[in-house]
Amino acid sequence: MTRLRGRFLDTLIVLAAIAFISPFLFTLLASFRTSGDLARAPLSLPHELTLDNYVTAVNQIHYLRSALNTVFLTVASCVAVSIIGSMAAYPLGRMTSHLSSLVYRLFVIGLTVPVFVLIAPLYLLLRDLDLLDTHLGLIIIYTALNLPVAVFFYTSFVRQIPEDLEEAAALDGCGPFRTFFLIVFPLMRPVTGTLLTFVSLQVWNNLVVPLVFLQDPDKSTVMANAYSFADPHTLQPTQLFPAALLGALPLFLLFVIFQRQVVSGMTQGAVK
Repeated sequence: MTRLRGRFLDTLIVLAAIAFISPFLFTLLASFRTSGDLARAPLSLPHELTLDNYVTAVNQIHYLRSALNTVFLTVASCVAVSIIGSMAAYPLGRMTSHLSSLVYRLFVIGLTVPVFVLIAPLYLLLRDLDLLDTHLGLIIIYTALNLPVAVFFYTSFVRQIPEDLEEAAALDGCGPFRTFFLIVFPLMRPVTGTLLTFVSLQVWNNLVVPLVFLQDPDKSTVMANAYSFADPHTLQPTQLFPAALLGALPLFLLFVIFQRQVVSGMTQGAVK
């Protein structure tokens, strides 16, 4: 009975894996097929393969420039979120007053606010600050949108750090800022790895913000430029699929390269 149950669970896992991988495999194969081959038999194995779809996608979305723009926005936003979020969470995790509890709850409430509600006021604010169509404006937006998550992560982690370490640093003459950056912040590395993974996915895959706040195609992100293939009247899978895969490729490669560090950070944060 136990063996039968184990085989049943293994079968369910295999079927779930196939269901999860099948759309990606279909997209990958379709991106190399010609339009005629895909139209004749969409679900069959390809009879003709071509790289012209990728050449067209690279040229039309200005792939290298848009990928560099996205990398810059992602890195800058991650740095800003991690530094500002950790500095905001440090006193919130140490103070026990009603004011700190209120501020923490306000940050948590920020997790429930959808970005679509904020589009209009953010647009007017960036317009008045002359930050429309600038990367700085997008970095500010991404930082503000992800700060509630950062404060939530860091505050819970700070409360688990022994205060004896900070008292020892104070006896050695460290002020609050030196204590934070030399003692506390390095201890936050596990939760920082988890947070940066989350923020990177949010920034890289975001489509609404660059479409609304960037008008210059040379400043746009790879996902926003790939969206140009999504015509409301006609849809060409042989153009859309290569653009979508190219958009996700850099982030996928980074995850593969730093997979051990990301998983290690998540597990250490869970143990902490």
